[in-house]
Amino acid sequence: MPEKPKRNTLLYNIMFVAAGAGIILFLLAAPPETTVKLPHDDIHQKYHAMKKKQAEKFCEKCHNPQGEAPLPQGHPPKYRCLFCHKRS
Repeated sequence: MPEKPKRNTLLYNIMFVAAGAGIILFLLAAPPETTVKLPHDDIHQKYHAMKKKQAEKFCEKCHNPQGEAPLPQGHPPKYRCLFCHKRS
């Protein structure tokens, strides 16, 4: 058998290791998560037991411009609250 297939295999292995190392370095350089988690207080406790989509239906009741806890200006769309505000 000619030497070329072994050389190609070695090249592919080196490329795989380099790509894997690049992905790992990219992920390690990501900024830390800064989004506030869903609180464990009396108000939010019942939402921890619900499924995400079910719980998110109740968020806008308080988190609206006229609600008890309005969202800040420039806040992303409100329909996927628990996508960012994870349950701890």
